[in-house]
Amino acid sequence: MKKSKTISPSKTLIIIVFIISIINVIINHDKLPQSIYNENTKQIEGIITNCRDNNFTLTNKEKVLIKYKNFTCKTGIKVKIKGTLTRPEPNTIFNQFNYQKYLLSQKINYIVKIDKIKIINNTEPIQYKIKNNLEDYIKKYKSHNYLNAFILGNNKEIDENIMKSYQENGINHLFVISGMHITILSMILLFILNKISKNNKINLIIVIILLIFYLFLTNFTPSIIRATLMFIALTIKKQLKLKIETIYILILICALYLIYNPYMIYHIGFLYSFIITFFLILFQDLINKCKTYISKTFTISFIAFLASIPISINNFFSINIISPLINMIFVPLISLLIYPLSLVTLIIKPLDNILFIILELTEKLSFIFNNVNINITLKHINIVVILLYYLLIIYTLYKLKSKQIKGLIILILIIIIHHNINYFDNNNSLTMIDVGQGDSILLKLAHNQGNILIDTGGQPSFNGEKPYDLAQNKIIPYLKSEGISKLDYLVLTHGDFDHAGMSINLLKKFKVNNILLNSNNDNTLEKQIMNYSKKHHIKYKKIRQDKIKIQKTILNFLNSQKSFNENDDSLIIYTKIKNQNILLMGDAEEERENYILNTYNLPKMDILKVGHHGSNTSTSLKLINKIRPNISLISAGNNNLYGHPHKQTIEKLKNSKVLITKIDGSIKINLNNKTIKTCAR
Repeated sequence: MKKSKTISPSKTLIIIVFIISIINVIINHDKLPQSIYNENTKQIEGIITNCRDNNFTLTNKEKVLIKYKNFTCKTGIKVKIKGTLTRPEPNTIFNQFNYQKYLLSQKINYIVKIDKIKIINNTEPIQYKIKNNLEDYIKKYKSHNYLNAFILGNNKEIDENIMKSYQENGINHLFVISGMHITILSMILLFILNKISKNNKINLIIVIILLIFYLFLTNFTPSIIRATLMFIALTIKKQLKLKIETIYILILICALYLIYNPYMIYHIGFLYSFIITFFLILFQDLINKCKTYISKTFTISFIAFLASIPISINNFFSINIISPLINMIFVPLISLLIYPLSLVTLIIKPLDNILFIILELTEKLSFIFNNVNINITLKHINIVVILLYYLLIIYTLYKLKSKQIKGLIILILIIIIHHNINYFDNNNSLTMIDVGQGDSILLKLAHNQGNILIDTGGQPSFNGEKPYDLAQNKIIPYLKSEGISKLDYLVLTHGDFDHAGMSINLLKKFKVNNILLNSNNDNTLEKQIMNYSKKHHIKYKKIRQDKIKIQKTILNFLNSQKSFNENDDSLIIYTKIKNQNILLMGDAEEERENYILNTYNLPKMDILKVGHHGSNTSTSLKLINKIRPNISLISAGNNNLYGHPHKQTIEKLKNSKVLITKIDGSIKINLNNKTIKTCAR
């Protein structure tokens, strides 16, 4: 008789610890942790522990993030700061990167805006002196941006467009220090130490000490912590001849990490590092079956690709189907050439020119693959679907171990269905996207009959700074998270920057079939949009009093009067979707409202997009008494300079349910069942 397998006490304990860590995440994920500071704190002091562009972390008993200008940042010095403390803003757009939770994963509760800063002690402790000298030394290299990434774990200096290219190709993980880099570094250190001394145990202890110091140099990045702790644990396992499997060691490290900080679950680097490593260990025998380096590289890339799919879906809302093939080229290029060469270049500076040329070629190669990659948009998924995806991925890989492709076929079919999920969605929706002091509204029609974006928002720059790219950072990610890969119509109500300022940015990075503009006076921005559309063969139409039919939905454009005032030039849109009367007023003011009331017999409105952000020059009682809106939506920026919305406007809307982006964040209304979701601050 075969003996039944039993789980050893050590494995049982690890599983219990892991369950405790998950419970810890569930209990704490939606709570703000206790802090020694609060909004009334006016003065703090501590040591600068991490410098970045225009911000640094200050550490005493607790870390805070400091925003600064005109200050020479240097880690290790002690400073006293007077300023204003605020909690980081939570996410106000559905499915987006949550900056507040990300900072909590770094143990940061507050952001400080400096009023005054004073250096208390300019003497750096030895560890910071080494770090600062190394950073200053790297700055002298032509390849400093990549040396920072490969040596110090800071890839923020790599050009944003290049990193975007790497991300779209599914190779951005190669430019983050991970297990591969730590393994190579450890092997090099052991090789050197073994040449000096034959005492292997002492050499291993020295390597471990150096790796722990390396954690400090790289600001304790999750992927490096995981890789270093795994190296230490596996070294101890080997030396003590422990019989615990590697996968249980990984689970224990992950569990302890989440107990220490449950907000790590919001750190994408943490997720990628632990989940991909888990799958690579779990299916190590599948990798070991490979006879050649090429087949092994492909198998590793393929397993890592499958393991990353759910994470990529909920962070980038797309996957690149040919990513495993691209990784076959870039993994050996980075691991066998560029990373070792970077380490050697740090010692032999003349090699910098060669490294720089290779890196330039690498960037060009990535851009070439951008032109042939197959990125497919995938809608945001909830935790249940994520778990189902992982069960299917595990099933797929187990079937591949026995050379069966049934699981892979099912997975491909699921991804195809997911990509086309909007064709099966019976719901119509209206979303007012929180773009600050501006307007942007998405009308999403059932069964993928049409996607209409009305205005793009736009935050003007000050002091010559580059405007914040709302299109790339907010609007496009939200569209993709809704499973939208193209817009049927981009409607620009008028040419003010806070309504149309991101149009060209959007057109550069997202497919738009048609553009509708008002037909009156064209300002500079509107002319730029039309010129760009002509040059790139995007259809556009100037309309006044008109109707546009999209399947069964009709957009009625009501405003026909010319005006030299951009606000009164606004396109005013009336539509009816699922028996819901909707009126979108743009920035139209009272004079234009009177024209609409005199020209049309407007019905009672279910939804009103309040004109001009709730200004007291719009939304007359005459209009409100006529249309009697059930729901009134106001798009206004938090702490905006204009005081929008005005109290008088809110008072006029007292019989309506009023939702305001500066309070409620983005607002999504299901037009089928009238349910409302918000991203409240």
